Amino acid sequence: MSPTKNKSASEFDNVLKQQKKSARKARFKTDLPLYLMMAPGLIYLIANNYIPMFGILLAFKRINYSVGILKSPWVAFDNFEYLFKTKDAFIMIRNTLCYNAVWIVMDIVIAVFIAICMNEIAQRRVAKVIQPIICFPSMVSAVILSFLVYAFLSQSYGYLNATIFKDNPIAWYTTASYWPIILTIVHIWQSAGQSSVIYMASIGGIDKGLYESARIDGATKREQIKYITLPLLKPMIIMLLLLSIGRIFNSDFGLFYQVPLGNGMLYETTQTIDTFVYRALIQSNNVGQSSAASVFQAVIGFVLVLMSNALVRKINPENSLF
Repeated sequence: MSPTKNKSASEFDNVLKQQKKSARKARFKTDLPLYLMMAPGLIYLIANNYIPMFGILLAFKRINYSVGILKSPWVAFDNFEYLFKTKDAFIMIRNTLCYNAVWIVMDIVIAVFIAICMNEIAQRRVAKVIQPIICFPSMVSAVILSFLVYAFLSQSYGYLNATIFKDNPIAWYTTASYWPIILTIVHIWQSAGQSSVIYMASIGGIDKGLYESARIDGATKREQIKYITLPLLKPMIIMLLLLSIGRIFNSDFGLFYQVPLGNGMLYETTQTIDTFVYRALIQSNNVGQSSAASVFQAVIGFVLVLMSNALVRKINPENSLF
């Protein structure tokens, strides 16, 4: 190849590189507002989810504060044994799994129902007023929530015992059998509105022409929901279901510890892995065992997500997460 042709090819490559570089700069300037909007969430994610991963080491060490984390002795899987050897192992794992399994299904059903009802409200102003009201409970802290529940259930001054059960007051805080229902009601009240927002957004993105065509063909509201809304919500439902399965070994600490006021008489129905780990940490100050519990929850949740996603991909690849 002649020197002239080599020079032309080199100049062409340089021009092409300059064009690509200019295009990247232009695209970066265009997307800069999006990057700035993303930055706080990204910083929060890194600070709270990735940097703390260093703590995984704690699950395999016997912490000696005098020498530090890195120089503390390795103990292999000894820290994991206490989760399964304790006498409360069956109770806490049973409660964690059973509550989450029931709540995952109920959350989806109730949230979809609320979203569909909100979508069917003809007056948009009414819908805009109702939406913040149903989302408000999710912003209530666990401490405030515990006082609200206590105001209803206090044996001496609670609203229920002062009105409905006036003649025969119920000792709510010393009877464990009532608490599966109480916790379920409180959980739904607190989370249903927030969960429904995602489905409202999905319904809002459905092509209105589909509903118009269905109306012209004589379809009723029920048929429109059955054959248009629900099928188009299916991918979102499956995605949120898979994400929920990933946290099936986790529990809302505030709900299970603060709302029952940490009452030991209710452990049979309120003890979960998270509350047990907290109590064990307070009593023994063993950070390694607490970290082991968190690693166990994360690994099992990750495996369950992979298995559930593989099952969904096998049935319908379009609805799988990856």
